[in-house]
Amino acid sequence: MNRHTSHGYEASSHAYPYPLIIKQLLNRAKSVSLDQEIFYADKARFTYREFLVRIQRFANVLTNLGLKRGDVVAVMDWDSHRYLEAYFAIPMLGLILQTVNIRLSPDKILYTLNHAKPKAILLNSEFMPMIGNHIHDVPSVEKIIWLDDHATPAPDFTVGEYEELLSKANDSFDFPDFDENTIATTFYTSGTTGDPKGVFFSHRQIVLHAMGVAMGASLNPDEVGLRYSDVYMPITPMFHVNGWGIPYVATMIGLKQIYPSRYVPSLLVDLVFKHKVTFTHCVPTILQMMLKEAGERGVQFDGLKMIIGGSRLTEGLAKSALASGIEVYTAYGMSETCPVITVATFDTKEPLTLENSLATRISTGSPTPLVDLQIWDEHGQPMPQDGKTVGEVVVRAPWLTQSYFKNTDAGDALWAGGYLHTQDIAHLSSQGVLQVTDRLKDVIKSGGEWVSSLEIETILSLHPSVADIAVIGVPDDKWGERPIALVVKKTNHDDTTPNDILALAVQAYEREIIPKYGIPNELRFVADIPKTSVGKHDKKVIRTLVAEGKL
Repeated sequence: MNRHTSHGYEASSHAYPYPLIIKQLLNRAKSVSLDQEIFYADKARFTYREFLVRIQRFANVLTNLGLKRGDVVAVMDWDSHRYLEAYFAIPMLGLILQTVNIRLSPDKILYTLNHAKPKAILLNSEFMPMIGNHIHDVPSVEKIIWLDDHATPAPDFTVGEYEELLSKANDSFDFPDFDENTIATTFYTSGTTGDPKGVFFSHRQIVLHAMGVAMGASLNPDEVGLRYSDVYMPITPMFHVNGWGIPYVATMIGLKQIYPSRYVPSLLVDLVFKHKVTFTHCVPTILQMMLKEAGERGVQFDGLKMIIGGSRLTEGLAKSALASGIEVYTAYGMSETCPVITVATFDTKEPLTLENSLATRISTGSPTPLVDLQIWDEHGQPMPQDGKTVGEVVVRAPWLTQSYFKNTDAGDALWAGGYLHTQDIAHLSSQGVLQVTDRLKDVIKSGGEWVSSLEIETILSLHPSVADIAVIGVPDDKWGERPIALVVKKTNHDDTTPNDILALAVQAYEREIIPKYGIPNELRFVADIPKTSVGKHDKKVIRTLVAEGKL
């Protein structure tokens, strides 16, 4: 430990240096939440007191398997109490937690496993086919722990079933201190081009991210902010950027938590009402599913606070959510940013209404504490913070991935100029409100001018017939590219025509909201819009299918 000795300022040899490691996130819960509960859908329930013991038992299981500091342990499971225990026990041993995206194609799953080379896997029985003949397809794996909700016997090639192993383990473990810059977690981005890239985060980064998110949430009023009285249920996969890092936040605070297993709309709505869930987060696709389920039941949510990320929250969807009793608003980030770097922040002193809050709810948000966010032009020069001038979002924060695993060239490109490049195009207001207008790769270039596909999507989504929408650019001999819109209609809206919806873009042009070249040349009704494994519109696939005449 370094000690500053100038002018007598020297730390006591007895002072605790307090490394920012994940075990510190449990300190508050150990005092204030021992009798608070954690649920796994309708399958299991534990108090925090029991949860803390289970982490220690799990640590003994992993240690007895011969795993050493720096070894990778992969998890393939639904969102469960087991996953939450892995979030803590694995990195608290100095091991590296790999959260495996089970929604990737089988060949991509094997790619990520063979790239990270885990020594052990926690494997849900439902995902066994995904690892193939593991001896040959994932040769780095030496130990497999069986996870099961169906009383399926553990196969001979595993070391045993999770609960059985925990029941036989010692319930005391002294987690060591170590360098806070030790790598804690890794996962792979589900990019639309090439192989997935490995992102990794240290203990220090995860702890600071949890504190930054909690601070950002505390800036908001009770209607939307995170409070100790909240009941938390994630609806973002725990394999994706550590569930947006919010399970760490909820555990640090000591909230009652519900883990829903798989994302079945009927189950999600059941759990919200059964446990009186008040705080969650998801992508727009999941929100639409829940609204549809609630609508079919004829029920209203009672002020459920919901953060939306992954894709833009449109005005139309926000209004539908608010009408159903969901206090919806946005946060922003990416896999490489751990992920949260902005949260919609409400500065009104009045109770939130549709009129005084809608613009904030659908904005991309404001930087959370410790985030240095700028807008740069193509030459790396900062752009004015005037709410109009667009450029690429670049960022610094203490929780951003420092590179890509075994891919330093891509890491150097990510950090060109000393800021992390998001490849998102946005403008920043004088009050620090960010508005992402498009992805750099998705901007439509028509007649030498940029057309924001997200802005056109937002305008057209206001039509009551639109359930889902994607706008892309297609080649045009005269203009280079022209926008077309793909729309999934809501049920019972069969009479709506393409021109009915395009009329909104024409009105936006007449009101000088968009330029004339922003009006799509064509609008097509489609049954479904392709999405990535984490629910975002997969515009690369969409463009390919349109070019091939398949949409």
